[in-house]
Amino acid sequence: MSKLFDSVRVGRYTLQNRLVMAPMTRSRAQFDGTPGALAARYYAQRAGVGLIVSEGTQPSDDGQGYLTTPGIYTDAHVAGWQKIADAVHARGGHIFIQLMHAGRMSHPDNTPHHRMGVAPSAIAPGTGMFTAKGMQDIPVPRALTTEEVHQTVADFAFAARRAVEAGADGVEIHGANAYLIQQFFAPSANTRTDEYGGSIENRVRFAIEVATAIADEIGADRTAIRLSPGTTMWGIDEGEEGPQLYRHLVAELDKLGLAYLHVMHQGNEPLLADLRKLWRGKLILNRPGRPREQVGADVASGMADLEAYGSMVLANPDFVERLKANAVMNEPHREGFFGGTEKFYTDYPTLSEVQAV
Repeated sequence: MSKLFDSVRVGRYTLQNRLVMAPMTRSRAQFDGTPGALAARYYAQRAGVGLIVSEGTQPSDDGQGYLTTPGIYTDAHVAGWQKIADAVHARGGHIFIQLMHAGRMSHPDNTPHHRMGVAPSAIAPGTGMFTAKGMQDIPVPRALTTEEVHQTVADFAFAARRAVEAGADGVEIHGANAYLIQQFFAPSANTRTDEYGGSIENRVRFAIEVATAIADEIGADRTAIRLSPGTTMWGIDEGEEGPQLYRHLVAELDKLGLAYLHVMHQGNEPLLADLRKLWRGKLILNRPGRPREQVGADVASGMADLEAYGSMVLANPDFVERLKANAVMNEPHREGFFGGTEKFYTDYPTLSEVQAV
């Protein structure tokens, strides 16, 4: 585990260790998408990790999926994120804002303009979503026109510029978890007949264009992407070509010189090994549900340069110190994951606070 605590160069930054706070939706923003009042404290508490990746943050009105998630495209959003970035930097940390366009994983009651969600094709995900009126079925989305796909690429680039203006160290493109970019990958969600549908090369085109546009806007060394090969949630089925799609995609993204690739691993070990070989830059690996005793194994083996953790960091603001001391971890409280106040958000105790009691 000791190698986890070594510094590492990622993009233009030297991080203090090889531990990453994974992006986690917390649904505590204001209704206009400005980060909530407690967000700066929440992120600053966890600045001991080498890199914080923020909760998914919409790049446009169309990009919002869930209720009270933050945005990064208005002046108010920028001002809110500036407080967060300043607080993280004051603690010696680094933060990338994750740009997340939910695509069809949206509901009109949750967005500022109350319009139907947009997607590669007019195919509903077949699931429900929590709204201000309670759980509702997600309606059939509206298929983006080719011109609107181009505009969405521009929206991502604009949001990346605004993130840097807010003081973020960079952005991570959310290309995972059944949201818009992965919707383009999956034949179950993408039946387009233009240059964004059909072949593997066409289905990855949107992701590559988004990454290229952002890299051109803020620098490749401040641009990263997260992928989750093989995800099957919410109607996503990448089909038999799925593994080959990711091999092609990662090889193409590698040419851009991005800051890092963040893989949310779904269990295909041969594919993971291939992606590791194809990607010449820094690789962050997240294995959901990984037990405490395996923390550090992927960095030690060379499978990853950094490891990302979600709920353990959520529940332990002093995650790094607890690992170093081999101390017991706080257990996360699921009832406080989404929405609410400071309870189970900024009130998880540090080890020193527990010992003082």
